[in-house]
Amino acid sequence: MFDVQKVRADFPILKQEVNGKPLVYFDNGATSQTPQQVIDTIVDYYSRYNANIHRGVHTLSQLATDAYEIARNKIQHHFNAKHSYEIILTSGTTESINLVANGFASILQKGDEIIVSALEHHSNIVPWQMLCEHTGAVLKVIPMSVEGELLMEAYDDLLSNKTKLVFCNHISNALGTINPIEYIIQKAHEVGAAVLIDGAQACPHLKPDVQALDVDFYVASAHKMCGPTGVGMLYGKEEWLRKLPPYKGGGEMIATVSFEKTTYADLPHKFEAGTPNICGGIAFGAAVDYMNHIGFDAIAKQEQELLEYGTQKLHEIEGVTIYGPSDLTRKASVISFNIEGIHPYDIGTIIDKLGIAVRTGHHCAQPIMDFFKIPGTIRASFAFYNTKEEIDIFVEAVKKAKLMLS
Repeated sequence: MFDVQKVRADFPILKQEVNGKPLVYFDNGATSQTPQQVIDTIVDYYSRYNANIHRGVHTLSQLATDAYEIARNKIQHHFNAKHSYEIILTSGTTESINLVANGFASILQKGDEIIVSALEHHSNIVPWQMLCEHTGAVLKVIPMSVEGELLMEAYDDLLSNKTKLVFCNHISNALGTINPIEYIIQKAHEVGAAVLIDGAQACPHLKPDVQALDVDFYVASAHKMCGPTGVGMLYGKEEWLRKLPPYKGGGEMIATVSFEKTTYADLPHKFEAGTPNICGGIAFGAAVDYMNHIGFDAIAKQEQELLEYGTQKLHEIEGVTIYGPSDLTRKASVISFNIEGIHPYDIGTIIDKLGIAVRTGHHCAQPIMDFFKIPGTIRASFAFYNTKEEIDIFVEAVKKAKLMLS
């Protein structure tokens, strides 16, 4: 049985007050909170076996190496990758995307086409624009509807034998839209294109199976999944990882070095130059363990209830517009909204004084805001450790802020 109060006890930060009020943390889309079990893993690493990995024969180095590679294996099994060396540990989703973009700079030719969706985070737009500038490839965009969903008929029309890459987020960080990535992947493969899925917003809510999806690349960040900041992963099919050149040069990614020629290490080390975030990688594995212990069925059920309840309560406030799919089965636990005549920043500032953390602005998704002709939104993003009681506090705070600003 899922006991939300028992789960909340795992998160020390949820016990604190902000501005004299109990913290209500609804900014999980930006960064989730970290349970004590993961914090203990971080403390344990620095207390007992802090050492560099893969290079030392001494005991601490071997302990650190074993823990780091065990974490890689945990991440492999969580995402159901075929091989552990298909998991590249990076600094996060942004670096993972840039790694792939950098690799394709040596593959794409002038006139090739790549496709992104209108729902993307800037980190899944800008690297591809840079790639197009470098190669002469053409960037095309899957348009969106007023419901905040991608238009699949338009996507079908964009695909051709010129399409080499397709990029799409699994879930929109700004609207919570769950995209039909199975269809997107299948149709791209029919024209011979590779697909990268940005899973940063999906992985806190569901458990992707990269083999079942048949996706070529899938990226995620630990800090969205109860883990630490500064670490994430790139899953890549072995065939693609062997085709792409290294992203960075340095130690660890080499097999041999001379002034005449350097040969590169095998996967995954080919893409992991330099000393990695060792503690972060180990803690990422601990976070995966924690979330699987809670169970993704329980997580989904709790978050769906919060989404439905929060949507209902906000709709009761006059002047509220909620953006994104009205069918909540096609949406993650994100409510992005505005109040008529009031800037979202002003609402966010006032409710912060009442101890409530939300995100305001364009959420690194300016094209979405331009589509709706708004400066930004107020985004409340829920995690499995949030409660309906917190939503009640939040809604009352929004009502108070509206009254003050009207």
